[in-house]
Amino acid sequence: MKSFVLSMLGATLFGGALAQTPAATQWDLPTGYAVGSFQTENVQQFAADVAKASGGKLKIVLHPNGSLYKANEIKRAVQTGQAQAGEFILSGAANENALFGVDSIPFLADSYPAAKKLSDASRPAIEKLLAAQGMKLLFVSPWPGQSLYSSKPVETIADLKGTKMRAYNPATSRIAQLAGAQPTTIQLAELGQALATGTVENFLTSSASGVENKLYESVKYFYGVNAWLPKNAVVVQAKAFETLDKPTQEALLKSAAAAEARGWATSEQKNNEYLKELAAKGMKVAAPSEALTRELRKIGATMTAEWLKQAGPDGQAVIDAFSK
Repeated sequence: MKSFVLSMLGATLFGGALAQTPAATQWDLPTGYAVGSFQTENVQQFAADVAKASGGKLKIVLHPNGSLYKANEIKRAVQTGQAQAGEFILSGAANENALFGVDSIPFLADSYPAAKKLSDASRPAIEKLLAAQGMKLLFVSPWPGQSLYSSKPVETIADLKGTKMRAYNPATSRIAQLAGAQPTTIQLAELGQALATGTVENFLTSSASGVENKLYESVKYFYGVNAWLPKNAVVVQAKAFETLDKPTQEALLKSAAAAEARGWATSEQKNNEYLKELAAKGMKVAAPSEALTRELRKIGATMTAEWLKQAGPDGQAVIDAFSK
């Protein structure tokens, strides 16, 4: 009888302990990118890592391909608490504050090491901006660099003078102007036809776009100028982060650090794979000449100065830190 009472008491206490165990927290994380994108795969791995590291306390549900919110709505959705977390391209918010667009200043950081240095130099300013909007930066991950595709060989800037260069935003229009080319607005989906008809002769886009859009069928020359390496950011609403207990916060931040390191490594690996595929499809893939690199960096210096007028002292502090 005594052992029966003790076992019943133990069961009651165990049941009470279970009842007091808090339910797992679930977050939504929308992204505008497709399931097959290496960026989306990285975020999915991050979500899996968080669930494991937190012992199931925090579950992050990924909503890819703009299924929950469109790409340009995601930052605002996190900011207003409609979603607890989200992924967006940082330079897409440059209209709010020029600092968000620091990683898309042309020819400032034209390699993965330089882009990482610029990312580290700008991180405190980006974190401060996001914090003022009620968000916390978890991690960033770069896309391959924007490089030069051309129908004809390009050894110097003079080879671009008078040509028709595709433009798709103010920065690419400005690059064309400074290179002496004629900016021509063409959407990526229409680029193949524009090249076939001579409406466009050269343009800047990533190695990934070259493969995915079969641009090797229309142009012969690729120069790895890496005009800029734009980054995606994964952020969380600050209030949502603060509701987590300390161990779960630590698990989240540890998983985020791993995702950032993985994102940088995967982007560079994918870029190398894309370049090999472009070459295998018959494109002449080469590094830019010293003369072309030097002249493009002059364009970068001009556009950096123009950006600094918008970004002010905070922007100057970032450039100073990057230049050290």
